[in-house]
Amino acid sequence: MQNVLISGGSRGIGAACVRLLSKSGANIAFLYEKNAEAAMKLSAETGAHAIRCDVSDRESVFRAFSEAEKKIGPIDSLVSSAGIAQQKLFQDVTADEWLRMINVNLSGAAYLAQAALEGMISRKKGSIVFIASIWGEVGASMEAHYSAAKAGLIGLMRALAKEVGPSGIRVNVVSPGVIMTDMLSCFDGETLDQLKEETPLMRIGTGEDVAQAVKFLLSEEAGFITAQTLGVNGGFGM
Repeated sequence: MQNVLISGGSRGIGAACVRLLSKSGANIAFLYEKNAEAAMKLSAETGAHAIRCDVSDRESVFRAFSEAEKKIGPIDSLVSSAGIAQQKLFQDVTADEWLRMINVNLSGAAYLAQAALEGMISRKKGSIVFIASIWGEVGASMEAHYSAAKAGLIGLMRALAKEVGPSGIRVNVVSPGVIMTDMLSCFDGETLDQLKEETPLMRIGTGEDVAQAVKFLLSEEAGFITAQTLGVNGGFGM
């Protein structure tokens, strides 16, 4: 039975991962920062353990990781899903906005991986999945700082996979396309319809679509897969 830690677990893709992996029998702890009500509701629904954590703060990450291991045991698998987004002209992005985007989306994932690897390396096994974005692969107008952070995740994954592979640890990325989460709340119906039309499968993806890919990469069936970026995008942007 897997012991899995999921960041950004109270909503969106992270919550979908909590639900799906819980149903598969894994022991789950998940991190959330602000929405305690949603976190407690999900915990009651799934039996997963909710832990408050600001992933942009390294000390907070290591404290939360220690708490997670006390609740569910040594972490076998890490799913780094916590993230934020913003649409803004690049020249208008402030220094604080830039740092916040990088600190949550990239540094937070790096801190989580550092915490996880302490035990994984000594046990000679483990799996890490970062949730990136198609914009980290192809870039997005009005989302340069978001695209840069997600591209950084892909680079981090590739480097870590080489570094920790000899210790039996796999590192991969799931790269979603247009997925119906809170991050789409700023788009109107006309824009969403246009995004559907631009997607060859003619629909917007769901959190469960992404969670299924995560579940596969964490499984024994993916035991010889590492250093890969798995697109879950319905053909969008490709």
